[in-house]
Amino acid sequence: MANLKHNNFKQDTLALHSGYNYGNERTLSVPIYQNTAYNFENLTQAANRFALKELGNIYTRLTNPTSDVLSARLAAIEGGAFGVVSASGASAVFYALVNCASCGDNIIYSNKIYGGTQTLIAHNLKRFGINSRVFDIDDIENSLPKLIDSNTKAIFFESISNPQISIADTLKITEIAKKHNIITICDNTVATAFLHKPFEYGVDIVVYSLSKYINGQGSALGGAIIERENLNSLIKDNPRYTPFNTPDESYHGLIYANLPLPNFCIRIITEWLRNTGATISPQNAWIILQGLETLELRIKKHSSNAFEVAKFLRSSSNVKAVSYPMLEGDKYNSLLKKYYKDGNASGLISFEVESYEKAIKVCDGLEIFSITANIGDSKSLVIHPASTTHSQLSSKELESAGIKQGTIRLSIGLENASDLIADLKQALGS
Repeated sequence: MANLKHNNFKQDTLALHSGYNYGNERTLSVPIYQNTAYNFENLTQAANRFALKELGNIYTRLTNPTSDVLSARLAAIEGGAFGVVSASGASAVFYALVNCASCGDNIIYSNKIYGGTQTLIAHNLKRFGINSRVFDIDDIENSLPKLIDSNTKAIFFESISNPQISIADTLKITEIAKKHNIITICDNTVATAFLHKPFEYGVDIVVYSLSKYINGQGSALGGAIIERENLNSLIKDNPRYTPFNTPDESYHGLIYANLPLPNFCIRIITEWLRNTGATISPQNAWIILQGLETLELRIKKHSSNAFEVAKFLRSSSNVKAVSYPMLEGDKYNSLLKKYYKDGNASGLISFEVESYEKAIKVCDGLEIFSITANIGDSKSLVIHPASTTHSQLSSKELESAGIKQGTIRLSIGLENASDLIADLKQALGS
């Protein structure tokens, strides 16, 4: 069913069928093509593929039939034009950013994002000569426009931030970006396309850590980059994106913007995957495909469980504050209702206790929750961001991100909600 005859199938159907045509053996499950190289029919075909005159398999560092099904299925669910999968979410973010920016350029990013991503943008990319600027996700109209200049190549944000659980006002960001013809990149890992579809609100590129809710079992690393339909209309002849509009010497003068293909992702494959090789393994792609098939069912349970836990935490006398958008009165509740399907907010909760010492006691006292630097697992997880996932941030960066020494992040799993609440109650002492 790689080419579904009916183009209006819903997401849950696409998650099970899109991108796979059963092959010669008619296997119902997508096969694992555990190989590195491919036998060309003749040398002319090989040369045409290397020259991008013909699309097809060359080497698994570039494409693989198993990972191709995963990328096609993700793009279909997201409502995008084309997708590329990579070895991890971190590599997906890196590839998306360097596909936009070069030495001398700058990237603008939200103050509330995952700590590893912030370190990449603010510190690692600086070594490539790519500068960064931070805007306030809670004051977009006043903070974002003044940071933009002729060298700004991308605006990066998370739809639901990790670990603050803030919700981006996506339309405000994309409307500003469109005025300046700048690519927007949204990390949709926490929400997934079953709760929020950034392309419907003007986003250009969506990135994922597939290791989280999409996989759902904490069993395989993977990342994804998906581009919207007609992104080339923004890129072509845009002076911000010279690499797409000038001849690529490594491909004998090829101009990506002139390709009748989704050129953002094609360039990631030919320039970044080909030359730096952060390629997802066929085995991991297959494992993630199994999780994708049940994502719609799981994300609803994650959300309903998290809502019950958040209500308990708000009632606890030993909790100073709770961040979960489904709660009435939460500062992001109105944005949740505006952008998210059925008002669901996924499974992340952030809450604050009185001190670092209390946070340690709570984390160590939990029985069901595992102290784990991951999210989106079927099992419930807990972490103290300031000392672990965001420990590379300076005190100033932690303050800007809204992360305190008493902040605890929960990733609510699929257990019985009453059991999770009982576990938290005994650990909190209330």
